Amino acid sequence: MVAGIVITSRDNETLKLVRKLLGQRKHRDETGLFAAEGEDLVEEAATAGVDAVHLLVAGETVEAELLSRVSTLPHPARAIGVYRRADLPTRVGETCLALWRLADPGNIGTLIRTADAFDACVALSDGCADPLSPKALRASAGAIFRVPLIGWGSRPGRQIAMSAHAGTPLREVDFSPPLTFVLGAERAGLPPELATQCHEVTITLPGEAESLNVAAAGAIALYEAAGWREGART
Repeated sequence: MVAGIVITSRDNETLKLVRKLLGQRKHRDETGLFAAEGEDLVEEAATAGVDAVHLLVAGETVEAELLSRVSTLPHPARAIGVYRRADLPTRVGETCLALWRLADPGNIGTLIRTADAFDACVALSDGCADPLSPKALRASAGAIFRVPLIGWGSRPGRQIAMSAHAGTPLREVDFSPPLTFVLGAERAGLPPELATQCHEVTITLPGEAESLNVAAAGAIALYEAAGWREGART
């Protein structure tokens, strides 16, 4: 965007692009671009060193009313940035969360945020919700700009499948890196052909709940692994 130019037309090509990126996964996939809404996400991108292709700021680069019409937020965003997926990190780390066919973008974003807290990378299978959708980006709270997203075939180390009932208690597991926690959708779980390739483990629940939300299970797994490694070091 040319410095000093303020968008005053709803038919502006940049605004049209942002509408499509916010509304259509197909367009995000085809262009390799995505749009992040809100000043917090835009600031997180800048802090992570991810440059915007376009940066729309209400009252500065675009009329505020036009930006509010584009925004999908209940309280319209004051800033929207357009970014390249290719500029996001892709480094394979020693710890990974591998997500199998998770359909809820909120869970995807929450698990990316959790991976950020424990210095893990994330692998997504085909059939997962788009991690670059507006809902997933909001749930990630900016972690999308720091957490490496890797290919399903690049999952590192031993594969540990999180099972609701049938596995070794999580606290009895050796968490020596590299390793990958494999999590499936809450209802369908993991297909047998994938689960049998992994060491199945279970989070022991002393209460009456039969299982945990997948985002909670991923957080507990990473927390236990971090605690085990800290104990091993000391």
